[in-house]
Amino acid sequence: MNKKTLILKIGSSTLTAGSNRISRGKIEDIARQIVHLQKDYRIAIVSSGAIATAKHFIEVNNWQLSSSRQALSAIGQPILMQIYNEIFRDFAIPIAQCLLTYRDFDNTDAQANIKNTLSDLFQNNFIPIINENDTIAIDEIVFGDNDKLSAYVANLLKADLLMLASDIDGLFDKNPQKHGDAQLIHEINNIADCQHYIDENTDNNLGTGGMTSKIQAAEICSHRETQMWIVNGGKKNFILDSINNKTQHTRFIF
Repeated sequence: MNKKTLILKIGSSTLTAGSNRISRGKIEDIARQIVHLQKDYRIAIVSSGAIATAKHFIEVNNWQLSSSRQALSAIGQPILMQIYNEIFRDFAIPIAQCLLTYRDFDNTDAQANIKNTLSDLFQNNFIPIINENDTIAIDEIVFGDNDKLSAYVANLLKADLLMLASDIDGLFDKNPQKHGDAQLIHEINNIADCQHYIDENTDNNLGTGGMTSKIQAAEICSHRETQMWIVNGGKKNFILDSINNKTQHTRFIF
């Protein structure tokens, strides 16, 4: 049976479950859903959270705090992968790490290598966990939280769906944290129609993503007509419930 391809982007706000620490319970929730999805989907995860992980472990171990986000990412990335490995192993899900940069998507040979590597991992039932290589590139840690990177991955793999898990149900016609009458937009077919809805909050010091980067990701997806959803990753069972249309979210369909 031909499986569909799902790219799941997990933002820092989802991984921390609204706190300042990585939530093992949320990663367990994701792993549990993947077990059910693997029959029908090839799944790759684009995961943020390295900097949040570093800040957590620096605090716990009384290490000296680096002011460099690249250094923090270098500290946090292997710890984050260790957490993923420990939890996913409990669900018999093997994982592999893939670190990419935007330059990889401008190079034909690099694109072929990425596709071949991910295909081999899929064929052997591994879940690739992808992040930007922050040691040599800073695009996503400065602004983006891997939203745009996940869109490039989805386009490269001709994915059936890119699901962006964030701390909000989707795109609203107004900022719901400022306006009680804000209405969720369930489906968008034209990127130009939603630019004026963007009204960012600036008080999140863990992630760098926002609605601006999600709209940019949708624009990238539109070039290959890749369907993209924004879903609330804070909700339990959010992947399965979104796919089964049991929870509200925004769908970009081109």
